[in-house]
Amino acid sequence: MNSLIERLRTRRLASVFVLLATLSVAIVAGSFAAHGVRGQEKQNDSSDATPLKVVNSTVPPNEFVKIAKAVGPAVVNINTQTFPKQSNNKGRRSFHGHVFQQPQSPDDNGDDQGQQGQDQQGQDNFQDFFNRFFGGQMPDQGGDQGGGVQESLGSGFIVDPKGYIITNNHVVEKADKIYVKLSTDPDTQDLGRPARVIGTDKATDLAVIKIDTNTPLPTVKMGNSDAAQVGDWVEAIGSPFALSQTVTAGIISAKNRTIEPGASGQFQHFIQTDAAINPGNSGGPLLNMNGEVIGVNTAIFTQSAGYQGIGFAMPSNTVVSVYNDLISPSHKVTRGSIGIQFREGLSGAVNRVYGFKNGVLVQEVQPGGPADKAGLKAGDIITSIDGRNIKDGDDLVNEIASRRPGSTARLGYIRDGKPVDTTVTIGDRDKVFANLTGPQMPAAPEEQGDAGEATLGIVVHETPQAMASKIHAQGLLIESVRTGSFADLQGLVPGLVITHINKQSTATKAEYDAIVKKLKTGDDVVFEVIDPRHPEAGINYIGGTLQ
Repeated sequence: MNSLIERLRTRRLASVFVLLATLSVAIVAGSFAAHGVRGQEKQNDSSDATPLKVVNSTVPPNEFVKIAKAVGPAVVNINTQTFPKQSNNKGRRSFHGHVFQQPQSPDDNGDDQGQQGQDQQGQDNFQDFFNRFFGGQMPDQGGDQGGGVQESLGSGFIVDPKGYIITNNHVVEKADKIYVKLSTDPDTQDLGRPARVIGTDKATDLAVIKIDTNTPLPTVKMGNSDAAQVGDWVEAIGSPFALSQTVTAGIISAKNRTIEPGASGQFQHFIQTDAAINPGNSGGPLLNMNGEVIGVNTAIFTQSAGYQGIGFAMPSNTVVSVYNDLISPSHKVTRGSIGIQFREGLSGAVNRVYGFKNGVLVQEVQPGGPADKAGLKAGDIITSIDGRNIKDGDDLVNEIASRRPGSTARLGYIRDGKPVDTTVTIGDRDKVFANLTGPQMPAAPEEQGDAGEATLGIVVHETPQAMASKIHAQGLLIESVRTGSFADLQGLVPGLVITHINKQSTATKAEYDAIVKKLKTGDDVVFEVIDPRHPEAGINYIGGTLQ
């Protein structure tokens, strides 16, 4: 038995040696094939290879090519510079070089604002993934308060040959300097042509800026966003990552997307698209296959700060309406309001108990507001306006907001199960909303006006005596600060009290008006302010050069 096992082992070893020998011969043969007999490398012979030639044929341009050529010259690159300044940015966060207000608690959502019962943590997490655009902060610059000049990049498009341009508010918000570069401007022109802000609207995140020109500029055509359909092809043009005149294409993925809860999303009903949109595209056009602008690229939903196939554009029909208001003498968007609060997303149980399928259940009525004067009460269910049935809160908000303050509307509502109707006079949403959410400010006499609103961008009122006693000083209370204004850029905020301007007392409105009327471009303006919430901090000095 042992001898048999030994013979088998011997045969296995012999087979292995034969296999190794065979492999060795193959390797040696391959080596000789690759090298000459004397070990020198053999020259490769490619005499039988045929040289390549470029085929001189033309591909008919498709619609994307035609649109890019036609619209491209009207799409601009926007550069902004923000200088370091003393400001109070508490409660704000920076996304890619732009500063945004933190999502606010829905407790104070006013007039026609659907209140959302969502906790703050949930909103913060959502905001972390939903980034507005932006144009990124340049990598060699410091942080928000790091002391360096912040440079940001965005896009826009020309709508008037005289140099009027539409872009996003967050592209130019807080900027001290704005520059616009046309597609025909030479690369040697570092930043571009100086631009100024004509008007902004935070509610829709839109802005109108203007550059001076001696010759008519190319413009875009505004299309009808209501006619656009899910599945339609669209094309986006902009400057992602500073790469100007970048063209991407996709389809309309959805319409009427509201992506922020509460008051911040009241007037933002976006077109969703999968056309590639990235940092720097913000403010650029979204075009249909007729080469017409049907949206302004505004935001993306992303977990990587880059393109993930979900972008949002403000519909052109909204853009046109806002633009027309911003180029008006007031340079602001005026929206109607009736002074109510309501809650969106009510359960079916609420509808059944209160006896309605469509409509708006009033949660709170602002005392002294338009709805209060018309007799509406909490618990009423608004079902119609001027005979047209109201579907939900968005429907009511859009209808009321589109009407001018001072006009009237007939509201149908249900109270205690019985249909009732009343006539309401539409109010100014900004004023009603300020009453609902802001500190109670003493009203200024209409005939006084405000000399600082045009020059400085602020509205002030004389400080109530109780507050003056608390801060041990006389001054003027800031009621509102216009976005992008001189006062806004210096860091002034509502609620501060101005006691002096350029060392001159502003104890009375007359003193303030006299000082402000003398100010002109190039003057240094220094405010001495006190925060009534922290009077112990004393006087704060805030100022800059009037541009």
